[in-house]
Amino acid sequence: MDIADIQIDQHSKDPLHIQIVEQVRNLIATEKLKPGDHLPPVRQLAEFLNINQNTILRAYLLLEQEKVVVARKRGGTIVTARTDDPNILLERRRRLSEMVGNDILKALSMGYSPEDIEADFYLQLARWREERQAISSAPETTSDAVKDKDTIHIVGSHDMALNILVDLTKRDNKKLKVQITHAGSLGGLIAIQEDRAHLAGIHLLDEETGEYNYPYVKRVLPGREVAIVHLAYRIQGLMFAPGNPKRIKGIADLKRPDITFMNRQKGAGTRVLLDIQLRQLGISPKEIKGYEREMDTHLAVGLSIAHGEADVALGIEAAARSCNIDFIPLFRERYDLVIPIANYRSELLAPLLRAVTTDEFKAVVDKAGGYDTSHTGATSFLK
Repeated sequence: MDIADIQIDQHSKDPLHIQIVEQVRNLIATEKLKPGDHLPPVRQLAEFLNINQNTILRAYLLLEQEKVVVARKRGGTIVTARTDDPNILLERRRRLSEMVGNDILKALSMGYSPEDIEADFYLQLARWREERQAISSAPETTSDAVKDKDTIHIVGSHDMALNILVDLTKRDNKKLKVQITHAGSLGGLIAIQEDRAHLAGIHLLDEETGEYNYPYVKRVLPGREVAIVHLAYRIQGLMFAPGNPKRIKGIADLKRPDITFMNRQKGAGTRVLLDIQLRQLGISPKEIKGYEREMDTHLAVGLSIAHGEADVALGIEAAARSCNIDFIPLFRERYDLVIPIANYRSELLAPLLRAVTTDEFKAVVDKAGGYDTSHTGATSFLK
């Protein structure tokens, strides 16, 4: 880490030592600080922040009490290293259970339902996975990938409800592995065509018919027998900084010279939707500052706004909520799972297909915000 990664706000209502603690936690959570790394020396950080050394000591002491760091005489303050010692692992699990349990109890006492808590848990977990860039290497892209009998390979458009479905399925099927590749909706259909995926998640609006998904499936997979499982209807809209400082009202505002946009990759259903809207409004992509900047997920564009890298992006409501940014709803779209019939009937996908019809899944997705699960699980077949 760089010492400049830690900053304080003298006008914040939070005490200075708490600000430092929270920033160190954030640096560890995003893996900018890793087990074994040293925190800045007390005197050095105090001089950099122009505050009393006792404030730094107080922050480091609190982190040490929480076993986030360990202080060693003449060895500095070090981020706690993970260990395989069974006793330490047992203690870590106990502490995790205690922390989660206390937070759940607090939320329940404030009137939140178990479904509220579960939905927000999955949204925040997805956000932190994106922050940490958990997938550090490119996934398999060869046709051999789907021959792994223990892993479901999903390729297609990023979706928070799909993430929740996968997490719930894995929770109840400990040995099941799932690999999701965010390649956009068109990328998902092509992966099905090339036998590189067991199923694809898509949301593609056909400009000519105004229909979602089916026209694209027929064009990209002609003659291929597939099951189309409806995951959810979802709300797309504009995401922007809290308080809407740029006073953004709609797609037409994207061409304003004072606004920086963050786009999705080519082939993404969101990119297809955006380009249709721009054509209807007579706006050229060249008029939009940042149109050429692309990211692969709704969370990635949401985080780019949360971090001040862009002013606005088109994305889903659940991602905006996860990133704690504001949102204007604009479009309702259909998100479906496209599954070759042999995979649909396989034992491998059976747990996932069972989970998508459960009341728990629908309740959690509804609470996530921006979804309608009234037809979730409905299945049709195309040849």
